[in-house]
Amino acid sequence: MEKDTNTPFSLSCCSSLRAGMVGMGMIFDETYAPFFEAAEHGVYDPRSGVFRVNLIGAATRTGGRTAAYAKARQREDFGNYIGDSAIEDLIGAGIDFLCVASPDDQHFDAARRALEAGKHVIIEKPSVLDLAKLDELVALARKNNVLAKVVYHKLLDPDHKKLRTLVHDDVLSHVNNGYCSLLEPKSISGGQFAAWIRGRNPGTYVAVHYIKLIDFTFGGRLKSVQCSGQRGLVGAKDGDTWDSTQLRLVYEYESGREAAFDIHTSWVTPDNFPGYVEQEVQFRFDNGVWNGHSRKRGVELTVEGRTPMELKTTINNHYNGSFLEPWGQRSRRGYGIEVIERFAREVAYVEHGGSAETREDRLREISQLSYNDLSSDRQVVAAVQAMEIILERHAAGQPNGTVEVNGKHGGLALFLPGVAEPEVLYTDAV
Repeated sequence: MEKDTNTPFSLSCCSSLRAGMVGMGMIFDETYAPFFEAAEHGVYDPRSGVFRVNLIGAATRTGGRTAAYAKARQREDFGNYIGDSAIEDLIGAGIDFLCVASPDDQHFDAARRALEAGKHVIIEKPSVLDLAKLDELVALARKNNVLAKVVYHKLLDPDHKKLRTLVHDDVLSHVNNGYCSLLEPKSISGGQFAAWIRGRNPGTYVAVHYIKLIDFTFGGRLKSVQCSGQRGLVGAKDGDTWDSTQLRLVYEYESGREAAFDIHTSWVTPDNFPGYVEQEVQFRFDNGVWNGHSRKRGVELTVEGRTPMELKTTINNHYNGSFLEPWGQRSRRGYGIEVIERFAREVAYVEHGGSAETREDRLREISQLSYNDLSSDRQVVAAVQAMEIILERHAAGQPNGTVEVNGKHGGLALFLPGVAEPEVLYTDAV
């Protein structure tokens, strides 16, 4: 029988990066933690050689999860930062880059402070909730010569990479319309995220993945945004906390033709629903159709007394999974982890991939990557900002708004039924 070992290879010397974490919730457990626990033993990139990544501490609201993590990892040196100065204290501990995985309406402040201090930053989606804040972060990154990136792990999903390949190679010609759906269980809104979802909506939380998929895969110019939704389960039926949302985006392409995309999201699906997190997409083209479904592409599991709550009935082994490798080593891998590793490789390349004299060239090269650079996120953030304001006005008794993008009234203009003049949300071109 092969030996079960998780002992990594030994490195005698290499360069290193020091990282800090803002937020240690579910996304940390599933993606950041397995990356850091592997990368502290060494990551190899042909451009920068072998480098280690050491997570030195975290800034959180209460410090409880940080303390538990430090204890489990036997890291007495792990920094546990709480209070008003937590982020500054973490930055001051000597990090090279900061990972921001706090609730989405708190991303901006942490990222701003890190960029002002000259630290590289990666932010969980959505990066920020409005274009003015995006502009500020992009300007700070350029001023201080550091990377500012955002996590869209679904772009690394093998199915989505294949979709983009077929579109890029013109095997699939001109998208006509599309539909995306993501349904999450009540345990998400009622348990894991109950402390921060007041006044929030599942569209901003997860529809943004599909906004980026559409924007990055098909290109085009965003023209308009509409959104509606339902309330009454996770909040009051006439309140500002949403159970589900239905978002519509219209894009125009160089040919002058348009495509409409509908993105439906919910976080009130029954906990015992067999799909657990149910994901479905359909895109229709001039010459074909692409269908993707999370429960039809992979494995279904039943274990008496353990599924679907402790273990998922539908397992996405592509995203993030724990495995016993054929050679006996245990590992955690998948595209949710790979996207974090890719960012670390980009930072290592900028800092250690050549001489100090050519650092600016390397920084410019990595800053042009449209899949994750904040400067390429304008249309996604525009859609998020539009969705947020439409839902806000809906909750205030003014439903059925439409945001026009780059029209005669400015970059973002909100039109409401019965109101003669639009409200300009953002004056510059998106």
